[in-house]
Amino acid sequence: MTVIAGRRISPQVAAGDYTRFTATPYSGALGAVIEGVDLSQDLDDETIAEIRRALIDYQVIFFRGQEMTPEQHLAFARRFGTLNQHDQVKGMDEYPDIIEVRQEPTDTRNFGGAWHGDVTYLPEPPLGSILYAKEVPPVGGDTLWSNLYIAYEDLSPGMRAMIDPLVVVHTPALIYGTKSMDWSKDSSMKSSPTEAAHYEVEHPLVRVHPESGRKLFYVSGAYTPRFKDMTEEESKPLIDYLMYQATREPFTCRWRWQAGDVAFWDNRATLHYALNDYHGHRRIMHRVAINGERPVGVGC
Repeated sequence: MTVIAGRRISPQVAAGDYTRFTATPYSGALGAVIEGVDLSQDLDDETIAEIRRALIDYQVIFFRGQEMTPEQHLAFARRFGTLNQHDQVKGMDEYPDIIEVRQEPTDTRNFGGAWHGDVTYLPEPPLGSILYAKEVPPVGGDTLWSNLYIAYEDLSPGMRAMIDPLVVVHTPALIYGTKSMDWSKDSSMKSSPTEAAHYEVEHPLVRVHPESGRKLFYVSGAYTPRFKDMTEEESKPLIDYLMYQATREPFTCRWRWQAGDVAFWDNRATLHYALNDYHGHRRIMHRVAINGERPVGVGC
């Protein structure tokens, strides 16, 4: 057990031995580097099963030195489920299931530049995302992830009892709606404000992970402006506190990208944040998301 703020919480779940590759923990909170796997190949079922187990054990897993075509990237992702097309950002013309996360040297706004989970406002948010680094700046452009299990476990028993029954409203309106900033004016992303982003979906604040069985709280920055039956003003203090708690440094890891790196994260158990600290340089990443399931709350 680990002691944080005077309370004992679980560290990373100790992973069992893997027979198809090696998994080296990357930080105390989450993350592992996987060695001995070529993602461009047609991997056997046993290797895919172990990769999935590593994803559940470590929440985000990293692969160095990969060389994949878009077809191979998509084929690998499909081994874990059907693919999700972003409803507010256009994919690549030839590969609509791949979002090219492109930032040109003159861009001032970056995609993913705040703590969030991917498209948590969908009725069935993604299981996870697979991000492939095609071109990276000489320095900067790191991505951070946070472990929502230990963020929840670190809360006091009274706080956990209070938030367990709450329902949170998710929406894309603040990021992609008609009053949001136009991505096309200060970034290279294929997205513009739209009335189609003005919808809401309700999810339990505290969900039970469908594979690990562990509990975590499920807030997602600007995608979660309020709780059910509350105003934004009433909700803001608690949501702000939970976002602070979810992203405290002891609960995070930070990855410095190299071209050819792949990160595969469990979108159900993490938040992530892409830093925008490389103005004047290009950064190109290919992102594929895998469909998930409707979140299930405590006691359901």
